Amino acid sequence: MIRYISLFLTLAAAGCARLAPVPSTVPDLPGLPESQEAPAAFDFASNGVVDDTTHQADRTAFDAIEEISDGLGPLYNAQSCRECHQNPASGGVSQVAELRAGHRDQQGRFVNPSVPIAGGTVIITGRTLINDRAICPSAAFPDQEIQERVPSSETIRTLRMSLGLFGDGFVEAVPDETLLRIAAWQCRETKGRICGKAISVPVLEAPGNYRVGRFGWKDQQASLLSFAADAYLNEMGITNRLLPTEVTTICDTVKDPEDKPGADGLSDIDRFARFVRATKAPPRDGRLALTADAEKGSALFDAIGCAICHVRTLITAPPETSLHGGSFIVPPALGNKVFHPFSDFLLHDVGTGDGIVIAVLEHHGRSFMHMQPEYEVTAPRLRTAPLWGLRTHSRLMHDGQSLTLRDAILRHGGEAADSQSRFADLGEQEKEQLLAFLHSL
Repeated sequence: MIRYISLFLTLAAAGCARLAPVPSTVPDLPGLPESQEAPAAFDFASNGVVDDTTHQADRTAFDAIEEISDGLGPLYNAQSCRECHQNPASGGVSQVAELRAGHRDQQGRFVNPSVPIAGGTVIITGRTLINDRAICPSAAFPDQEIQERVPSSETIRTLRMSLGLFGDGFVEAVPDETLLRIAAWQCRETKGRICGKAISVPVLEAPGNYRVGRFGWKDQQASLLSFAADAYLNEMGITNRLLPTEVTTICDTVKDPEDKPGADGLSDIDRFARFVRATKAPPRDGRLALTADAEKGSALFDAIGCAICHVRTLITAPPETSLHGGSFIVPPALGNKVFHPFSDFLLHDVGTGDGIVIAVLEHHGRSFMHMQPEYEVTAPRLRTAPLWGLRTHSRLMHDGQSLTLRDAILRHGGEAADSQSRFADLGEQEKEQLLAFLHSL
């Protein structure tokens, strides 16, 4: 078995004076020769999951503008997937952020916000997202006012940046065991100073099946199809077969589910998932990566402990592996592939957590409400941001409030406090070398 090779590839150079030593043995080394490098390019062609014609047709669906007649809203943030995932092309990042809020009760427990709309006659509950847009008032509903705003009672408030989707098909195909093993390694070898948290989340398209979450700032989804369903409902207001219930029915005139299958039997959420699964990984800047400064910066990245969480390399499950309760079979284009996300896709408390807890009703639906207490641990934690494609980001960290790499590094605390301190102690030339490496990603 080769699923644990990521530990060897990623952590071998991570020892430092104040960090625990790297394990001397690594499982499954014999699997390495069988693996192949995942394709990485900004050429926007298919990675082989589908042919290029199908991939471009799926991108057209990804870019499509949703209209009220399609089911847009009533509450929404964007009219198209591309609005939030576009730089440098469809599927990438953007400057778009979403708004979330909540508060803590007298016992210190996180509580989802209560957001009044329609003159206070309707209260939106069960979600942390505050949608920025609404479809009314309008000519059809001139007297309806449903714009959401953060009430003063909701003292926990945060922005969350849109995430890049390039290469996420490889992320989906990483075995749960790999992520769990990395989490255990971190905690054991740093004597509890760094402990990535893996959470189990439902696979919406495969009732009764659960996987380790890896998509979204809180790891709230494990499947790209579930992630698509979540985004269609909560970001565009488009109900679908996996999340068929509107946040509010005021001003809504389209029968649910609004995302209906086409002549080929596929809905837009299916095309979204297939499009993302077929994207190539973000490539490095080959010219900058080969400079002496970037190469020295790469060594410093490991030496100060960044690679413990920003895991350089992972490997996907073998082709034909059954995932999501058998609803997705890893294709050859995604199977047994080595890729370099610079993330462990685990949740960590690095001192910048937004205090927001995963809202089960919002992301998974009412039938999973029994899982809500399990997610209280997500309040101070965020997913380790993948650093591949970093050079396409103009705003950094989960809230986009860090505008330089140096500022972003210095914001780290909590589990990352040692690495932040080591960066601060570097000489100016060494800092510039480390930054040159990051700019090459």
